[in-house]
Amino acid sequence: MKVLIANRGEIAVRVIRACRELGYRTVAVYSEPDRSALHVISADEAMPIGAAPSRESYLRIDRILDAAKKTGADAIHPGYGFLAENADFARACRDAGVTFIGPSPESIDAMGSKTESRQRMIAAGVPVVPGLTEPVKSFDEIEAFAKSTGFPIMIKASAGGGGKGLRFVEREEDLRSSFERVSSEAESFFGDGAVYAEKFITRPRHIEVQIVGDQHGNIVHVGERECTLQRRHQKVVEECPSPVVDAALREKLGAMAVRAAAAVNYYSTGTIECLMGPDREFYFLEMNTRLQVEHPVTEMVWGVDLVKEQLCIARGEKLSFTQADLAPNGHAIECRIYAEDPSRKFAPSPGLIRYIDLPQGPGVRNDNGVYAGYTVPVFYDPMLSKLIAHAASRDEAIARMRRALTEYRVEGIMTTIPFFTVIMNHPDFKSANFDTGFIDHLLSNLDFARTAATEQQIDAAIAAAAIFAFEESQKVQLPVDAESQWRSVARREALR
Repeated sequence: MKVLIANRGEIAVRVIRACRELGYRTVAVYSEPDRSALHVISADEAMPIGAAPSRESYLRIDRILDAAKKTGADAIHPGYGFLAENADFARACRDAGVTFIGPSPESIDAMGSKTESRQRMIAAGVPVVPGLTEPVKSFDEIEAFAKSTGFPIMIKASAGGGGKGLRFVEREEDLRSSFERVSSEAESFFGDGAVYAEKFITRPRHIEVQIVGDQHGNIVHVGERECTLQRRHQKVVEECPSPVVDAALREKLGAMAVRAAAAVNYYSTGTIECLMGPDREFYFLEMNTRLQVEHPVTEMVWGVDLVKEQLCIARGEKLSFTQADLAPNGHAIECRIYAEDPSRKFAPSPGLIRYIDLPQGPGVRNDNGVYAGYTVPVFYDPMLSKLIAHAASRDEAIARMRRALTEYRVEGIMTTIPFFTVIMNHPDFKSANFDTGFIDHLLSNLDFARTAATEQQIDAAIAAAAIFAFEESQKVQLPVDAESQWRSVARREALR
């Protein structure tokens, strides 16, 4: 099988590695600024598909299918983002006779609409967050819902995802402006201005359950992940398992997730996302019909290669394991390393990476998409890599992540490494005492400019010490009568 990866960055490299282990040849596609990207270098073949804007390259279904045809690729892996949850893309692949490595377009359609998926989950007996089950036709409907339910509420794009097209509304006077903003964003990001509303769960945790299903009707869950730590509605730190989920609750979450997936005849990998209140009651939020960014923490704890399973399922094979075969082992934490400057309110930090040194050692994994000499472009998501630490316990995993972060060196651009160091050392993180508002509260009380200055002072001291040590080493003189072994051998050879 030859697999074209319709994506870029670290996820494209991750898929290429899985394909190589299975003996499949790979094809990378790239935009103009990605000509020298790591995924392009790593693949067996590479094809250009357009200019820098994603709408002219990574979102062009016609160009991606044309690249598959020209290279003889018989399967396409969409990664995550871009076209990964686009039912039209999955349908176009099927119509072109190319295997889409993911769920059916019908399943994507069913779960792609937040309102339709809520209706289906209610019918399947899955608990959902109290809210509307149909997109509203006017502001009056949102206003009536807010008055009947009470504030706070969340206004969301019906076709939304990835932290786009949603607003938290705490006061009645902000309702109209929030509704108009979400409607505008929904139209801009998703080409669909439909919105709906949900009751806001106070101090929630964001828990998601990994599911895997084959085309023979077998569906299993592969545990849960803790995805509560978010900034701008985007996850930045993930854990497996959740520190607040015990075996009994895991069984309930898993059964719910399998039931939800079965309701839409799901196969391939997918994720059921839930909100959990302080009372540990959970509610279906949405389904991601693709591989998740944070899939490595599940792989490390549950011993399952989710990308390989995707590839085998797409070929029509049965799952390589049953529910009874699966059991968690230890704890894993993932930090998403972004090219952003925490000291400047996380402003993007594109540019040339002059030097990079990835942490290593027991239990450390790097899903990396860059290298020294690579220029991070301004056009795409600024995530450089994912750093994962796995250990026997959560406390050990935190300690291992702290150690790995101190070893992680990137020069030429700014990264979020200092930000994650602060989180790993925070007492509330260590005690798992947090909710989805944790990072916003943390950032409001943190001076990263001072933290960055302190790190620069430490780096300067290390450099000064290294220079001093080098200068001292040059003062060592060999005795006058000492003779180089290299010179002695050379002389003996010359006398022969």
